[in-house]
Amino acid sequence: MAPQPLNGLKVVEVGQAVAAPLAGVILAELGAEVIKVEKPEGGDDARLWGPPWVGETGLSFHAYNRGKRGVTLDLKTPEDVGRLKALARDADILIQNLRPGVVEELGIGPEDMLAANPWLIYCSIWAFGYTGPLRLAPGFDPLLQAYGAMLSVTGGPDDPPTFAGAAINDKATAMWCVIGALAALRQRDATGQGCVIDTSLFESAVAWVETPLNGYLASGRMPARHGTGSANLVPYQTFDTADRPICVAAGNQRLWVKFTQAVGHPEWAEDARFRTGRDRTANRAALVAAIRPVLLEKPREHWMEAFTRAGVPCAPVNDLAELAATPQLAAVDLLREVPGTGLRVVGIPVSFNRERPRPRAAAPSLGQDNATVLGTE
Repeated sequence: MAPQPLNGLKVVEVGQAVAAPLAGVILAELGAEVIKVEKPEGGDDARLWGPPWVGETGLSFHAYNRGKRGVTLDLKTPEDVGRLKALARDADILIQNLRPGVVEELGIGPEDMLAANPWLIYCSIWAFGYTGPLRLAPGFDPLLQAYGAMLSVTGGPDDPPTFAGAAINDKATAMWCVIGALAALRQRDATGQGCVIDTSLFESAVAWVETPLNGYLASGRMPARHGTGSANLVPYQTFDTADRPICVAAGNQRLWVKFTQAVGHPEWAEDARFRTGRDRTANRAALVAAIRPVLLEKPREHWMEAFTRAGVPCAPVNDLAELAATPQLAAVDLLREVPGTGLRVVGIPVSFNRERPRPRAAAPSLGQDNATVLGTE
């Protein structure tokens, strides 16, 4: 039996796109009953995000909504607002990421819903936050990567602004939402009162740039961009080899000495320019210029074996096909089969007593559970 630590918990998700649905799917995979509320016409916009497609629905929708029950409500009508409040009356958690300001207009904001159910944990996912001049501004992940200065610290020194390859603000905000909700449940156990949880893509973006922002606040200096390299450690980046790139992380003095021995240049460890971590960061260009031609002399497999034998952390730079074929991915059993679909998707990255939760069902069709949940067709 797959672990279901949140069995008995009821969650209402008025979510769309990525952040709120991902928060909902995490809770669903942990055993909560999650009821997804969609608009009757077209439902969640993510249903049309493709390719790839599964039938007429984009794969993203299937991935972020597996294991949920699905209902449709037209929240512009008083009748369906009443139905949503009825759903929330015995719910533990409500998650919403509607356009900023909409829930207040519709009468389903936190004050209204907590008045109906003081036990409720009401979670709002915003673009820019619940307060401030941009409170009502809409937002998507790339906009927040831009506004949150993430583009300015990603890539090489001469590269144009560079996005992260994944929707990292959406996903981080979903996780912060879940963390906040679970913490609020513990607080509710002690106080008997619900709670309002607010998080945003903007706050997640700022959290991602915490280290360079802290550095700027302390020094007044803008950080340089180092491509795949670290601002604080050298060598701690990718390098080309004779065939395929490799990532090396000599993250302390002991590993630096081992690195110099593995590449056949133990004299670098005594070179005044490279002796300490501070020396190496100050002379980054010279050190990287010295390392590059050495690693180009032999193929990646040679260096993987040499670094592994020496105890220097290293990894191949995999593409997605290589990642999917790694024995390690198979060993941790992270890919989950979605019942009834033939799909395999990435599961949640946590296990309980060494067992990972599994999806209980496929993503719902639009309005699939109206009759059983709402008593309507």
